[in-house]
Amino acid sequence: MLLAGRPIIKRPFAAAEVLDALPAACNVDKALCTAVRRYLDAYMNRLALTHASVEIAATRDSDKTLPNRHGMGAEDTWNASAQGLFQFSDYILIQGGGLAYPDETSPVGSWISMGFEYAQVDIGYRDHWWSPMTDSSMLISTHAPTMPGITISNYKPISRFGFQYELYAAEMSHRDNFTYLGEPVTGKPRIGGALVAIEPAPGWSLSVSRLLQYGGGPRPDSFGDFIDAFFNPVKYDNVADPTQDQFGNQVAALATRFVFPARTPFAVYFEYAGEDSSRGEGWRLGNASLSAGIDIPRIWDQFDLTLEISDWQNLWYVNNVYADGTSNDGHVIGHWGGDDRVLGNAVGAQSQSLRVGWVPRFGGKFEMRFRSLKNEEYYGVDYEREYELALRYSRAWRDFVFGAEVHSGKDVFGEDFGRFAAFARYVPGQPAFDRIAVPLSDSRSRIADSVEIFIDAGINASQLKYNPSDKGVTPETDVSTTGPHLAVGARRAMSRSVDLGVRAEFDTVDGQSMIGVRAIDYRYRFGKKFAVSAFAGATRYDGPTAAYGYYGGAGAHWRDALPRMDVNLDLRATDKVARDAPLVPGDPNSAWGDVTYQIYSANLYLSYRFR
Repeated sequence: MLLAGRPIIKRPFAAAEVLDALPAACNVDKALCTAVRRYLDAYMNRLALTHASVEIAATRDSDKTLPNRHGMGAEDTWNASAQGLFQFSDYILIQGGGLAYPDETSPVGSWISMGFEYAQVDIGYRDHWWSPMTDSSMLISTHAPTMPGITISNYKPISRFGFQYELYAAEMSHRDNFTYLGEPVTGKPRIGGALVAIEPAPGWSLSVSRLLQYGGGPRPDSFGDFIDAFFNPVKYDNVADPTQDQFGNQVAALATRFVFPARTPFAVYFEYAGEDSSRGEGWRLGNASLSAGIDIPRIWDQFDLTLEISDWQNLWYVNNVYADGTSNDGHVIGHWGGDDRVLGNAVGAQSQSLRVGWVPRFGGKFEMRFRSLKNEEYYGVDYEREYELALRYSRAWRDFVFGAEVHSGKDVFGEDFGRFAAFARYVPGQPAFDRIAVPLSDSRSRIADSVEIFIDAGINASQLKYNPSDKGVTPETDVSTTGPHLAVGARRAMSRSVDLGVRAEFDTVDGQSMIGVRAIDYRYRFGKKFAVSAFAGATRYDGPTAAYGYYGGAGAHWRDALPRMDVNLDLRATDKVARDAPLVPGDPNSAWGDVTYQIYSANLYLSYRFR
């Protein structure tokens, strides 16, 4: 999908979407295109087995949950899965599937689909992944066992803006650790939500998503109450009256993905998410997280690489009503790192993931994945840095893929875990791992030449206001400071005058680091020398604990002051960059339960283009 220029913002996607993307992808990678086309043939049949897998493993006892494996643990010694379909008619499709591992059997992959390209209804155990990230998703992923539910979505984009939507409702597992009007109750909570996405320009997608956990036992769960809380959480959900009860537990995310069709194609993507709202304003995300990634599917025709980083504040995957937050069957439904902590310990954390694939000339494919996780320690638990390394080799033979994987690491409690597994998978269509280097055509060469990669270096002059809006409860400070400014980014010409791109910025403000990601970086060129820009995104300020918020600004640019070098001046401003307090010694008590930073900057810098 990346090679076809499709900015995927959620998964799974329909086979019809992949089929539509094949012509563009075939111009880049003929071998991959052929393999995918053969695989899709199974979905064109009236009755077909589309997947089967068996894995056996030798393991070391561990409490570690394997990321994104439907709740499967590192100590599990086997697993098996299968999926097939029956095409009842052009408008009804039945899929049957299941997953089993020790002490768990689930009908994941079993659902019935009805409808057409603009409104498809799926009922059953269908997975959801609402994020452009490929190794983690803050809201919902495949980390926990799949919940039974109903989904309404379109797989064919609507209008020239590529509008897509997905509405989802499900029943969670039974639990006995939540409350109603202060009293403990038991039952099965529900979860419902929506994702909407647009593609305002080729290769660029934007999405907004929200999930609401509610109901269970005697707790209210009417559709009207859900709609009120979903669309007006400040009034109907996050109530401040102690005689009332919070309706539910909400999480939301803003995400973007930008595909750059350079000579070496790549995608850059960001996700900014939050747990409930901040300061009684629904559009501000509280207890924020910021994730960023880059995906390069083809390097020197033998390698591929994906690098992703996530950082989140405290209070994720916990709630004052639902003690274990958005979890199902004992596992967090979002980021896999949420399982790796003391149960109920609402610490923030940082994770890193690196995946490298290599297709050697002797055949098959090697895949290496490294993950790291570091929990904060301000709630009194001493966590160690978790790391894990997995190395896999797989090889295709007829309609099967055989392989082995060694997996080893240390968890956040300092306990080692290890696993050696061998697997056999039925994959119809005899997938090919060999790559064919396709020379760039003239038209593709012109598209590739429209992509610029650049680095910035200069200085920032900033004014930092600490707690400017806490109603006098905490002391205010106002500091003027200067520091270095660095950035790296990419842009793509969308017309003769307009460029769109993304950028990551690194500054020092009052002796602390400040990182900003421009999810929208717009530039308008006047002739060959002058340009103006506008941008918006999210920023992280490194206070005693990480503070997050929105930021944006505008700039002016003198292009090609020297060959491939521009002179730039940007003006930036943040919006209530916030962190919870008190969390660490010295933190003030706040009227809102948090403290804020307001930062205004002027950046003067040189920008060097590599093309």
